[in-house]
Amino acid sequence: MPVTDLAADPPRAEELRRQLVDGLVDEGTIVSKGVETALRAVPRHLFAPEAALEEAYDARNAVVTKRDEHGVALSSVSAAHIQAMMLEQSGLAEGMRALEIGSGGYNAALMAEVTGASGHVTSVDIDADVVARARGLLARTGYTAVRVEQADAENGYAPSAPYDAVIVTVGAWDLPPAWTEQLTAGGTLTVPLRLNGLTRSVAFERVDGHLAARSVKVCGFVPMQGAGAHPERLLQLRGTHVALRFDEHWFPDADRLQGVLDGERVEAWTGVRIGSAVPFDTLQLWLATALDGFGLLSVDPEGDPGPVAPLNTKACPAVVDEASLAYLAVRRVSDDPAEFEFGAHAFGPQGRELAHRVADLVRRWDREYRGGPGPRITAFPADAAVPVPPPPGRVLAKRHARIVLTWP
Repeated sequence: MPVTDLAADPPRAEELRRQLVDGLVDEGTIVSKGVETALRAVPRHLFAPEAALEEAYDARNAVVTKRDEHGVALSSVSAAHIQAMMLEQSGLAEGMRALEIGSGGYNAALMAEVTGASGHVTSVDIDADVVARARGLLARTGYTAVRVEQADAENGYAPSAPYDAVIVTVGAWDLPPAWTEQLTAGGTLTVPLRLNGLTRSVAFERVDGHLAARSVKVCGFVPMQGAGAHPERLLQLRGTHVALRFDEHWFPDADRLQGVLDGERVEAWTGVRIGSAVPFDTLQLWLATALDGFGLLSVDPEGDPGPVAPLNTKACPAVVDEASLAYLAVRRVSDDPAEFEFGAHAFGPQGRELAHRVADLVRRWDREYRGGPGPRITAFPADAAVPVPPPPGRVLAKRHARIVLTWP
């Protein structure tokens, strides 16, 4: 495969790349020889010149390559563990035709390594600066066979279709029809999909006129621009220090929540314990599915949040009901500093009821879904007949699609 500029690939970079890939293999993120070989071959640091070598090869570090005038990230080289994870989800293999939506250069080079000389990779991005950067980096590292085009990926990229795999590397709220229409009969669509505010990398395959998820993983990406953009709604509750974000809906009486945090905080504890290093992403998705009025609470760590102490200061599961608010919380309950108990904090006239509603749902998750795979996710065209899942399942109505979450 392409020969890189070895003068720009010092021994330290080779060692860091080896450590990166060895770690991803050991933890089970990389499971296929094709993905492992690709990550060992492509010099990640040459696609992230904005970062120091150690930062470029940090498995959990995304390197921001473009920001807007407010400092908000518009484009980045995603964290290596996320890229490896999505390549594995997609089932990408030698000889395939693949489309990447959201360019950066590095991921396209990985895809080119996996698909080999008999495959073909097209990468599209809406931003001319991002496209120019990706083209330049791919040319410098010898991946000249990758086709990089400027386009609004709401329409996919028909000139290179059909594709055996479409991999979306920007956060998507919807599933445009073109992404499915440009797939081969056995093709896969892997997309960081927003589900009531929570982003999950979902690998879909086509089944009888709809899409069925075969893999769902936690991830985070910069949001899509262009026709597919879907900004969240923001409700500030304590100046700029505490805010609620809503993704799927807005409620008409949002003003009734102003001042809600000035009242007494109510607590409800569950008896459900968890270690600090134990994942609980299915609990987040469970609450997002089961609760009407679901949103994400964020707190400015440099501000004054008052009595607000959420589990996660950036994106904590929360729920509103009329003039009341509750959110997921934890407390230490033993001498073990790594063990916590789940609970809920709440404010407002219905705060006590709302806190106990959240606590009851946490206990049900612990009994029925903890350690399980989470909900079954299917996607249908917006005009199709959609099977309504039994409670607490939910249908998320997008512009082009209906996403169905069904809990076993």
